[in-house]
Amino acid sequence: QVQLVESGGGLVQPGGSLRLSCAASGFTFDRYPMSWYRQAPEKERELVAAISSNGGSTNYADSVKGRFTISRDNAKNTVYLQMNNLKPEDTAVYYCKADRNWRGSVWGQGTQVTVSS
Repeated sequence: QVQLVESGGGLVQPGGSLRLSCAASGFTFDRYPMSWYRQAPEKERELVAAISSNGGSTNYADSVKGRFTISRDNAKNTVYLQMNNLKPEDTAVYYCKADRNWRGSVWGQGTQVTVSS
């Protein structure tokens, strides 16, 4: 079946780092762009970062530019989000997404990232 499974979330101090992973299965991973979204308490889900199918192009929300890096390893069917210099406002549930156009979007279950002293 079509599935995305996130891992790597947790509790971290301000200024710390985490790397999120998203493992894909059940579809042709390297055909599609991938993205990371997040949803903080009392806020709407927002796009954090996106990457093209071959990894050649990336895009970031202004709030994370210079701190977060999206990457992918198509041989491993995995997309990553490296998060550095984390801030309390980064606290959210982070979701991985594959946009398959007419085949439908695929969302992961989400992983909690909490940045707190």
